Amino acid sequence: MKYKALYIITILVSFALTSIAQDNTLQEKIYNTKRINGTRPFIDGIIDDEIWDKVEWSGDFIQREPNDGAKPSQETAFKVLYDDDNLYVLVRAFDTEPDKIVKRMSRRDGFDGDWVEINIDSYFDKRTAFSFTASVSGVKSDQFITNDGDRWDSTWDPIWVLKTSIDSLGWIAELKIPFTQLRFSNNKENQIWGLQVNRRFFRNEERSHWSYFSQDESGWVRHFGELHGIKNIKPKRQLEISPYILAKTESNKIDPDNPFSEGIKPSMGFGLDGKIGITNDFTLDFTINPDFGQVEADPSEVNLSAFESYFEEKRPFFIEGRNITNFQISGGGNSFAQDNLFYSRRIGRAPQYNPDVDSDDDEYADVPTNTTILGALKLTGKTRNGLSIGIIESLAAEEKASISRQGDESEEVVEPMTNYFIARVQKDLNNNNSILGGMFTSTNRFINNDHLNELNTEAYTGGIDFTQYWKEKKYYMTLKYTMSHIQGDTTAIISQQSSSRRYFQRPDNTYTTFDSTRTTMTGHAGTIQFGKRGSNKLRWMTWLTWRSPEFETNDVGFLHHSDALFQVFWAGYRWSEPFSIFRNMQLNFNQWSGWDFGLNNNFYGGNVNLNMQFTNHWTFGGGTNMEGESTSNNMLRGGPSIKTPGSFNYWLNVGTDSRKKLQVYGNTGTNWGFDNSSKRTWYGIDLIYRPWDALRISFLPDYSVSNSELQYVDTEEFNNDDRYVFAKIDQITTDLTVRIDYTITPGLTIQYYGSPFITAVDYSDAKYITNPNAEKFEDRYSTDMSWSTEPETDQNYQDYLNNEYDFNFKQFRSNLVLRWEYRPGSLLYLVWTQSKTGDENVGKFSLGNDLDDLFNLHPSNVFLVKLSFRIAN
Repeated sequence: MKYKALYIITILVSFALTSIAQDNTLQEKIYNTKRINGTRPFIDGIIDDEIWDKVEWSGDFIQREPNDGAKPSQETAFKVLYDDDNLYVLVRAFDTEPDKIVKRMSRRDGFDGDWVEINIDSYFDKRTAFSFTASVSGVKSDQFITNDGDRWDSTWDPIWVLKTSIDSLGWIAELKIPFTQLRFSNNKENQIWGLQVNRRFFRNEERSHWSYFSQDESGWVRHFGELHGIKNIKPKRQLEISPYILAKTESNKIDPDNPFSEGIKPSMGFGLDGKIGITNDFTLDFTINPDFGQVEADPSEVNLSAFESYFEEKRPFFIEGRNITNFQISGGGNSFAQDNLFYSRRIGRAPQYNPDVDSDDDEYADVPTNTTILGALKLTGKTRNGLSIGIIESLAAEEKASISRQGDESEEVVEPMTNYFIARVQKDLNNNNSILGGMFTSTNRFINNDHLNELNTEAYTGGIDFTQYWKEKKYYMTLKYTMSHIQGDTTAIISQQSSSRRYFQRPDNTYTTFDSTRTTMTGHAGTIQFGKRGSNKLRWMTWLTWRSPEFETNDVGFLHHSDALFQVFWAGYRWSEPFSIFRNMQLNFNQWSGWDFGLNNNFYGGNVNLNMQFTNHWTFGGGTNMEGESTSNNMLRGGPSIKTPGSFNYWLNVGTDSRKKLQVYGNTGTNWGFDNSSKRTWYGIDLIYRPWDALRISFLPDYSVSNSELQYVDTEEFNNDDRYVFAKIDQITTDLTVRIDYTITPGLTIQYYGSPFITAVDYSDAKYITNPNAEKFEDRYSTDMSWSTEPETDQNYQDYLNNEYDFNFKQFRSNLVLRWEYRPGSLLYLVWTQSKTGDENVGKFSLGNDLDDLFNLHPSNVFLVKLSFRIAN
């Protein structure tokens, strides 16, 4: 007992001396570490190694959330040691009620429960840092911090050691961080690194920091304290090789007429992943014959628009370190938000050519699901002078489909061999107040088949970006300019000109020309943005972004559509400290407007929303949108532009205390199109239950009902004129996402994902567009469809719609994954993936019948075992 009292007194004296030596809110914090030789700390989460007595405790943490600048509810202290190979960190998180410590389990990067976090700016550039988060449950989380805290990349997964324990004083975290996982200068005898230690006190949802700065200040890394005393260490070049083997069995329903239907299809595979430290600053990642069978499936959807859907990247090789190869052209929660010069899902995409076969004529095709990535290299890093570089080189194989026509078998190429190259560079200037960067991408296809001439043979994009900060980085300006150039057969450029991204063939298009002889196309895009950030009160941002009609990035990037100018203004006021019954609150105002390159105003609108958290940790939010009358250049799918009514909508959401075992979050909203042109209402509930710390169960049902008077059906020719046929649609959609996460140990987890999805779409009230720009909505179309030759002689048009367009679509996708990290960086996966997909021409929603039909469908199953073994220096 006397040793425990002496231990507490020692820490308190250390706090007092620290307070005397420096003001904890105004002066920079400094921690002096020491080298150890010979004996190293044994990482077990227990403070019993005498070697820790070589250095002093440091603490004096200050609360930042919710009460900015206040004393934290619980004290925190830490020590740092080092040797030739590792940095050692010991954290003592005091807790006066240790039986209430929240030790929730999760997979890596879960950030749940009580935790402490170590941020290390080993470059000492005050912009980038390596973050190591230690949960009391022993779960590790790690992030690579860039842009002075604007970006936290949790896909970075270094190798480090963590052990924790709970005792009568609180809890302890002991960390060993190998220097191979950090980047620092090779030219300094005495190292100075940036250091920050943060703590989350889960019961109060409280954050406290060793090197305090207020919520009113912008940035993150530049506010770190300093770590002194590291001398005569040499950078350690990383070398990791991870060969893998896998066995896979696919099970599908046998179609006796299809010669490619195998029922059971076993396969074996192998590959190699690796990391090589080219220099201390740069790491080369490579993968040969990669397999991503453990990756979760994309969510189900039915896309009735003319535009491509965007899906998030989930493959480990491409998500790790992706911030360094990111070139987002503009931000904002709109159709432009995902536009980027690099969209990694283009690499290994599904083949773009579909063989012309008809099972009614005894024709079948066996088409690969994705193209094979033969290999990929990724070079990333940053120098001590602030130069960051990211390079990706990848080669995708030529893919062939097996074809059977009346028993005669052949092969057709469905995707040519393709080489992808991406290079990104950024340089910090002017004491990190200026950032200058650039990016270049290329896509080169080796096309030897005429039926693939619709694909571009060459595609290049390039861009430059510049950001300038003022007044302690509270104010900023960002400029971006990009160009694109594509080249190919006239068939490819015709396809690009007539695609939904631009529709050059529109009859009322007076500012671009459709040219069937073109073999190249060059365009440009950019953004000009100003704003104020970092304040816990008033923040604002305004930007103008554009995409010229000829701009195109979809060979290795993502572009929703071109031919657009888009202006946005946003302002937000935040109350970050508790008052009355509120823990925090934020009020936002948005305004936007858009034009095409003919300077025709396509849309305009505004938004007001309010979000708050109460002192009992419940949340509430809501808002309203108002959209004015718009003009669509794509609604008639290549026809003239058409006026569409404006709309009004509202939404509400409420959530219970996220710290509790049972969490409930609900949301609802309705959008009304003016002139009774459309209506959509949606409801969603998130139920999250933790019966114990290791198990998390989520039920996420959604339900929506919508109708629209104008849904595109077809373009028909009548008297040598195109007529654009539309119909009213009524759609009901529901889905339920179920997730079960069971963390047996931090390295052994079982995860289940399952999602049934059902939608029913009923077409009625056929019409064709007569006067797309009439003042009144009902004068823009006619319901007289007697001229149409589409229905058979004994059908009216409504019967034709019912037979040809009404549908019910049902899909179920699930993944069950056991993941065991049996040694650091070495993994065993056991995976079961199941999917069921079906549709029928009904158009009427019946939850019971649809679910019954869905689960009676024959499933497609994939069973996979994958074993990797990490070999490292």
